[in-house]
Amino acid sequence: MRVLFVTCLNKSQMYLMAPLAWALRTAGHQVRVASQPDLVDDIAGLGLTPAPVGALMARLKDELAEAEPEEEAVVADADPTNRTKPVQSAYGWDDPASEFVDMATDFFPILTTDSFLDDLVAYARAWQPDLVIWNTLAFAGPIAARVSGAAHARHLWGVDALAQLRAGFVAAQAERGAEALPDPMAAWLGPKLERYGHTFDEEMVLGQWTIDPAPPSMFHPTGAGVHYVPVRQVSFNGPASVPDWVHEPPKRRRVCMTLGFSHRDSHGVEASAGELLEAVADLDIEVIATFSAKQLDSLTRVPDNVRAVEFVPLGVLLPTCAAIVHHGGPGTFATALEHGVPQLIVPGTYWHEKWWAPVAQANCVEDRGAGVYVADSDQLTAQRLRTELERVLGDPSFARNAERLRVDLLGVPSPNEIVPLLEKLTAEHRSRT
Repeated sequence: MRVLFVTCLNKSQMYLMAPLAWALRTAGHQVRVASQPDLVDDIAGLGLTPAPVGALMARLKDELAEAEPEEEAVVADADPTNRTKPVQSAYGWDDPASEFVDMATDFFPILTTDSFLDDLVAYARAWQPDLVIWNTLAFAGPIAARVSGAAHARHLWGVDALAQLRAGFVAAQAERGAEALPDPMAAWLGPKLERYGHTFDEEMVLGQWTIDPAPPSMFHPTGAGVHYVPVRQVSFNGPASVPDWVHEPPKRRRVCMTLGFSHRDSHGVEASAGELLEAVADLDIEVIATFSAKQLDSLTRVPDNVRAVEFVPLGVLLPTCAAIVHHGGPGTFATALEHGVPQLIVPGTYWHEKWWAPVAQANCVEDRGAGVYVADSDQLTAQRLRTELERVLGDPSFARNAERLRVDLLGVPSPNEIVPLLEKLTAEHRSRT
């Protein structure tokens, strides 16, 4: 069969889909990956066939910057016992319906532009895929599938925050009535579907089924009626060379520090790279800090026990590590799970980003005793990080529980193992014979 993947945002989102794309390809299916033109070289570098659609991402980034709300800074409290740690079930606060309306009105349309939608529909009509697998925020995917007669499935990258908010909206709409609370997704996507002779339904929001890489022990929303197909997230770091020192046995316990987008391009009040490194400067450990060149240039000194590098593949590095400090990126999280490494998670403060994976992941490892939700990045201090890192390294139960979580995940089907199920579901759901 022909399978069209639809990604959006950045190459890290594409990397999360890559193992399943290759599982389908090695099973003998034709695979293509639709994205903005900026990612064409990255897709081709994975050995997959790119399908460029829409405009360049520079325009998208400008629109995202304009849409970003201004938030008041939260002053950090250095006492690690006195902190506010959100739980994923609280997303939407007291009014998830309003949060869903805001996202559907102000954010989702930025990611699915008219040019992206029209180009993707034209491509799907020409190539005639049997199955469209779309990033949970790439709403052009289900429309292109409907128009071309293909089956379609959402692909999550973390917790199903979309279904969580959608369930809250549907419950509120049932209580208030459709006239009092009209559906913003129908208002947005309905006219686009009508242009192609189709009508809006719930499949345009939540897919015909959903490919779910979240561990079973992580938060899953209820009440949305989603058909989940669990899959074990196989870590993939993209093409890269590995420095020789990674293969040398570390002389001291090794800790990886990679705070990703939150600390490379700050939003809100963030701890500086220098402060973070000073927090571990005199600990009897080796720290591998994957900071950007800009961050490294801003440092006046790098502690003797820190090796600062811009990038190293985590799939090779983490088997040598006793712990990892990170921002809750889904790829980083999956790699740490795969290798049974205790995690200290510091969710970033950018808009709603932390609710789409980092908070649920931090709750998951903390609840299982396999890591710590240190603090949101706007409440992080060097003292807090140091205290929690010493706790994780000093208590062997964290490593034991991280290993148990790794073993548990081996019971979740791999990308290769779900291919027959995807074939069956495609045959059942596609409308083109």
